[in-house]
Amino acid sequence: MTTAIVIGRNEGARLVACLKSLTDQGVEIVYVDSGSWDTSVAEARKAGALVVELERDAPFTAARARQAGFDALAQTGDLPEFVMFVDGDCVVVPGWIAAGEAALRETPDLGLVTGWRAELYPQRSVYNAMCEFEWRRPAGVITACGGDMMVRTDAFQQAGGFDATVIAAEDDEFCVRLAKAGWGLMRLPLEMTRHDAAMLRFGQWWQRAKRTGHGFAQVGWMHPPYFRREQVRAVVYGLILPVLLVVGLFSSPLLFLGVVALYGMNYVRTSKGLIADGLPGWEARRHARLLTLSKLPNMMGMILFHWRRLQGRAMQIIEYK
Repeated sequence: MTTAIVIGRNEGARLVACLKSLTDQGVEIVYVDSGSWDTSVAEARKAGALVVELERDAPFTAARARQAGFDALAQTGDLPEFVMFVDGDCVVVPGWIAAGEAALRETPDLGLVTGWRAELYPQRSVYNAMCEFEWRRPAGVITACGGDMMVRTDAFQQAGGFDATVIAAEDDEFCVRLAKAGWGLMRLPLEMTRHDAAMLRFGQWWQRAKRTGHGFAQVGWMHPPYFRREQVRAVVYGLILPVLLVVGLFSSPLLFLGVVALYGMNYVRTSKGLIADGLPGWEARRHARLLTLSKLPNMMGMILFHWRRLQGRAMQIIEYK
């Protein structure tokens, strides 16, 4: 059997929908709340969930919440065979739980299965639409996945669970350790969850990209050379070229134009890659503009991680909604 561990913070109606999607599939629920001031805790109790309210004496992170949910489940003395981790802004597609269980039972060396996540409202903003494209990845053997995942309990314990200090890409970090422990990871060609990014403003997108950069740096620091390619891109397009652009602006028009040309080439290359992956031209060009720009907040997030690391500061979460 499977128990779901749902994490959330002020998700409101999104959480209600998430809980219902699980109870409709006969799944027991542990809900972990990270300091919500809305009715999340009351709604979770109404749905029959075991509720864990995180103390405010440590930074809130998704990894901390997921691990706290598993620890609370372990304390009941009745650990299930599988655990389904779900973010509170997602609904679980009918039939997914049974499909995930079947896949794990069929292949004993699989430690984790995931599926396809889709956006509920991609038409509401370009940022939601980018998430929709980001979630759709090929099925088959994988090296990492997002936070929605069904994990074999024995594999989870052997890998050491989630590291609460990782504030972004904590799912990647866990997957790296799971694979190192000898377990397989698989994406099934099935719809798994529907997500509501609720990302409607540029500022939200910027914060999310900054958090992504923090994840690149932190997980890359913990497991080199993981995220090496992403870090190099951020350094080149988010630090070196912007500095040269400013220098060129005040001292060398040729240098300035050369940097602009490099950004233009990156934009064209990104657009062509997105078109090759199936996006229509107009949408590919729209996404490419933001992906080119994203290296700036990515770099800011990377700098923030290393500043915190060198200062010995706690890794505080970077929220975008």
